[in-house]
Amino acid sequence: MDRRGRKLRFTAGAVLVVLALTGFSTSRGHGHSSGHGSGGGCSSSGQDHDSSSSSGGTSGSRYRDYDDDDDYTGGTSGGSGSSSSSTTRRDATVKLLSCASPSRPYATVEVTNPNATGGGFTVTVDFLDAGSGRVEQRNEDAYVAGDETTTVRVDLSTPSAAAKIDHCKPQPTAPSR
Repeated sequence: MDRRGRKLRFTAGAVLVVLALTGFSTSRGHGHSSGHGSGGGCSSSGQDHDSSSSSGGTSGSRYRDYDDDDDYTGGTSGGSGSSSSSTTRRDATVKLLSCASPSRPYATVEVTNPNATGGGFTVTVDFLDAGSGRVEQRNEDAYVAGDETTTVRVDLSTPSAAAKIDHCKPQPTAPSR
């Protein structure tokens, strides 16, 4: 019996050595790791399935892979903490070209995009009577290419409303949408 126990211990030790050399861990779990060097599953020097160890200095973001798939996403190194940079789009400027009239029940405005990339903007025009009272306020969405100017038509809700319009006042800026 002593010989059988010794053989069993030797086999168990050999299995542990093989597992350690191939990257397997004897810890419980399936790749879920909260501490240094723990976690189950297969690993090689080119794979790092837990975030507790990082190589090459400081990294801007920590990557934790909770499954065994090799679905790594690109990250940035150098302290930003995020792989996407947030750029704030500036509002477009709006200039009135023409106001509504009975023969043209719409206002025409010029929208200038100050951003390098194109985008959508919401133009707002107040249609006012002779006493500067608001008859209608209308919005129009427009796409403007980067660093370009586009003419946009803002229609009244009904053509009959044009008879009440004396002048138009667009909002000076159109927010990015």
